[in-house]
Amino acid sequence: MYTGKIVFSQVMDLVPARRFHTCVKRYRGNYKVKKFSCLDHFRVMAFAQLSHRESLRDIEVCLRAMHSKLYHMGIRSTVSRNTLANANEVRDWRIYADFAQVLIHRARRLYADEDFGKELEDFTLYALDASTIDLCLSLFPWAHFRRHKAAIKLHTLMDLRGSIPTFIHISELVPKSWTVC
Repeated sequence: MYTGKIVFSQVMDLVPARRFHTCVKRYRGNYKVKKFSCLDHFRVMAFAQLSHRESLRDIEVCLRAMHSKLYHMGIRSTVSRNTLANANEVRDWRIYADFAQVLIHRARRLYADEDFGKELEDFTLYALDASTIDLCLSLFPWAHFRRHKAAIKLHTLMDLRGSIPTFIHISELVPKSWTVC
């Protein structure tokens, strides 16, 4: 039987913890937090993203099924749906936005020497994408799109050298029937 580290734990070891704690201190993310720290929150959400979880209930069920392995994954507290929902609502989003910039900067350095083809070697190429993301109108009333539908537009500028996002902008959709002045 293999007794080494869990794969998720090995992936989380690649995350610069010191830079994450700097982001948390900047916005006082762990102020008045007793058990579910920002680092636990980040690890739970990273696990949810990597394992394609679709809802808070899905995350909770999956993590409760692996309750004995949570400590080995680096998650120090029990994760309930209420705790996770509260953390998502209350925690300052800028902690994770700043840390995402740290990770993007680190990834760009990894791909800096990537072969891009001889004829395109001296150019920087970008791809621009604008995707519509459907939302639930009762949960996102500010993103009103149609009578019974909410949506946003996600504009992403991708650096093709390494396929790393350079710029992301989220905007409201304006239905075709509305006139913009």
